[in-house]
This record gives sequence, C-alpha cells and structure tokens, in this order.
Amino acid sequence: NCLKILASNCSLPCGGLSWLHFPGAVLRSDLSFCVHKPPLTCRYVWKTVILGQVLSLFICGTAVTSQYLAETFQVNTPMLQSFINYCLLLLVYTTLLAFRTGCAGIWQILKQRWWKYIIVGLADVEANYSMVKAYQYTNLTSVQLLDCFGIPVLMALSWFLLRARYRLIHFFAVAICLLGVGTMVGADILAGRQEGEGSDVVIGDVLVLLGASMYAISNVGEEYIVKKLNRVEFLGMVGLFGTIISGLQLAIVEHKEIMRIQWSWKVALLFSAFALCMFGLYSFMPVVIQVTSATSVNLGILTSDLYSLFFGLFLFHYKVSTLIPLLSHFFR
Repeated sequence: NCLKILASNCSLPCGGLSWLHFPGAVLRSDLSFCVHKPPLTCRYVWKTVILGQVLSLFICGTAVTSQYLAETFQVNTPMLQSFINYCLLLLVYTTLLAFRTGCAGIWQILKQRWWKYIIVGLADVEANYSMVKAYQYTNLTSVQLLDCFGIPVLMALSWFLLRARYRLIHFFAVAICLLGVGTMVGADILAGRQEGEGSDVVIGDVLVLLGASMYAISNVGEEYIVKKLNRVEFLGMVGLFGTIISGLQLAIVEHKEIMRIQWSWKVALLFSAFALCMFGLYSFMPVVIQVTSATSVNLGILTSDLYSLFFGLFLFHYKVSTLIPLLSHFFR
C-alpha cells in the first residue's frame, strides 16, 4: 500500500499535499503516514535525550541573555530580540526557498498556503514576545519552570489535530505538571507580596502561560510541516512572515523603547548571543522533531529548567521558594 501511495504521490499536482487538513482521512492518505517509525530502543531513547539537551542549552542561552538585558541593562525590547532572529531565518532559509523551482518554490508555496503560515507565524511571534516580555515582571527561574505548561496544551492539540494517542502514565505526568505550575504561581505570589511586587509577578506568570500555549500551537504546526513537507519550507515561511509580523509590531509598540537603549559592547554582545541561540534553536528543532515528535522534544527540553535554575541561583542570586522543596518532598 505504501508503494502504491508513493507512486500516486509522485504525480500529484502542486496542491496535492495540502497541510493542516486534519481529518483522519487526509492524514491516512499521504505517504508520511506509512513512514516506518523507529523502534523504541535504548539507542533511540539516548539519541532523543542527547538531541534534547542541545536544544535545552540553546533555550537556556536565550533565557540568560534576556534576563541580563532586562535586569542588568534595563533593556525591555522583546520584539526587537525576536525580530533579529526572524531576519536571520529570512536571510538563510527564505533565500534558499527563493532559488527553488516548481512545487517546492516560494511562489507556489505562497499561492497555495500563505494564510496557514500566517497563523503559525503569528503564534510563533506572539509566543516569543510573551516569553521575553515576562522577564520584565518575573525572574528567570519562574519563566523556565512555568513554560512546561506548554506540554499539556501540546498534548491536547496533538490529540485532536494530529490524532496522537497517549497512555495513562502520560495523563498522570500532565497532572503533576499542572500541579507544579500551580505551585510555582503560588510561590511567586507569596514572594511578590513579601517584596511588594505581587501584581507584577502575576502578570509575568500569565505572560509565560500565554507564551507556552502559543508555542504549543507553533510546535504542532511545525511537527506536521516538517514531517509532511520539509524543514526548509517551514523555516523559510516562518522567517518571512515572522519578519513581517514582528517588524510591524516592533514599529508600533517598541519604537520608544529602542530609542532609550544605552548601547554598549556588552548590550550588543547580549543581543547577538540571544539571536544566535534562537537561530540555532529554530534551525535544529525541526531536525529533532523529524526523528521524534513535538511532544518528545518538549519533554526532552525540560532540563533547560534545571540549567536555568542553576544560572538563576549563581548568576542572579535568586532564592528558591519553600513551596518547591516541600512539593518535591511530598512526591518522594
């Protein structure tokens, strides 16, 4: 059957492999549904873990640089930081698409599914904006721990849109994840009241939860695209529409903040480090998703929370709330 589908797909017109048509009949009619999934071997598990750690280091790099910009240099320009990354994606991957011809060319892609990439691009831009904006209101540790909220959202979207199915242990893990989110928000509220910044901390936590949800939408679209089409198309289109959307939002909401930046070599270095970490994350994540799944990737990068916790303790001298050790002791 897979060979028959392969033969039929080879003669499809340019619009033959439309994506984001999620009903089961469509998912089962294309070639990628028949692709053999790798067995759950020890080597496969270790490969997933190692690839996840590379992504975790990129995420940790973006978190630390954002916190330094917001806390040390009072630079609060989340959209500018994201805009630089989208420009890099545009320069590299959209340029690659521009040199393609036929069905894989940029004009055919825009003609057939431009509005679908606008949805994915908008979700991705707002996710980045919400996450980086949150550093103005809360700390590095809270942001990195609360972003795990994207996992249950991602699982729910994968269940309904990608027809993914999970076991009871997965739902148990989601329940623990949500309990941890509630604990972290509660700890931030208590800490904020003690320091007189309760409302600001809650705003930061809400921004993280919103950003994590937007990331989940982007990740589901990314998984579908890189497995059904290819990663260059995804990155090229996200670079194109991400640059347009973030550029417009930058001009509207952040032009005054940009004028207030006190530029120095340290600030420029932090902007560059953030952009390179984001570019590496975007370039490498589709490769990892292609061999695993969006859910596996999001579970694998949870170690970025641990890395960020260490950086928060040693670089920014954060204090861990007593609620977190108590919760850890409860689950022993």
